[in-house]
Amino acid sequence: MHVTAFGQHRLEATAPWGLIQEQQTEEKITPSDKEISPTDLAHFAMLSRGNCWLSVEGIPEPIPLTGGDCFLLARGTSIILRDSLRTRPRWSFREIAARANSNVAHCGGGGAPTTIVCGSFSFDRASLKPISQLLPGFILIKADQARTLALHNTMQALGSEMAEQVPGSEIVANRIAEVLFIQVLRAHIASGPERNKHSQGWLRAIFDPQMGTALSAIHDRVNTPWTVESMAAAAGMSRSAFAARFKELLGQTPLEYVTEWRMQKAMQLLQRRDKKLTDVARSVGYESDAAFSKAFKRVVGANPGEYLKRGFEDQGHAGTAEGF
Repeated sequence: MHVTAFGQHRLEATAPWGLIQEQQTEEKITPSDKEISPTDLAHFAMLSRGNCWLSVEGIPEPIPLTGGDCFLLARGTSIILRDSLRTRPRWSFREIAARANSNVAHCGGGGAPTTIVCGSFSFDRASLKPISQLLPGFILIKADQARTLALHNTMQALGSEMAEQVPGSEIVANRIAEVLFIQVLRAHIASGPERNKHSQGWLRAIFDPQMGTALSAIHDRVNTPWTVESMAAAAGMSRSAFAARFKELLGQTPLEYVTEWRMQKAMQLLQRRDKKLTDVARSVGYESDAAFSKAFKRVVGANPGEYLKRGFEDQGHAGTAEGF
């Protein structure tokens, strides 16, 4: 997965203050556009000073946050962030970000101060499906949790790089943002199976010993002519038990997953532009260019040629991710 842009700003809030992030609408985006256009998929925030309360859609109890706590939101997750549970949210994150001056936004009534560093990740097209499968709607990393120090150090490096505005700073900032994103996932995974048992998709499946073994085999040998039987054998399970468990954990059949994984690898290979279509097809397990192109269009929403053309157009319109 590759970050194409990372927008960041610092929020300086004084009590009373309250912000709301509602679900982002997607009425103007067609299914094929979702598959092949870069987009913001995750928002990040780190509390660097003060205290506040976080309410997350789907979680019944508000969460108290203190200095050093951070969280990651998948796109479409609604939250309320405020100084007190008695405070009603008055602004949206989008409104506050639009008012930022030199990447610093202010809000509130002049009371006790709170500082929050906010950021928004955009990813390349090949990353969209895997990340949407990987991310829970909400990840909380407490300040006393494993790997938090690494997150703080990376965030400081990212802020410094974005403030420098020297040649290559945008490229370096995007690479550091990738590291930050991975470190958040590492910290979440390090919190253990108990805290991850409600996660969906791949992130939950990796904690299942048998599914994890099968997924590793699929990922390592993408051009293998996989069948449900051979995947079940890799997991050490019967065919029927494997198929049922796979569908329960990942929400799709084993063969659907294999096809989508192959297309993710194919998109990466196509973007390098140093391989012929035939070579890409063989690399991901297809003997026929026609069969590969048909599967590619079914999964991605465009044939390989259209995908590459759209990628070129996207590069010409690339921008900075909007901070939330």
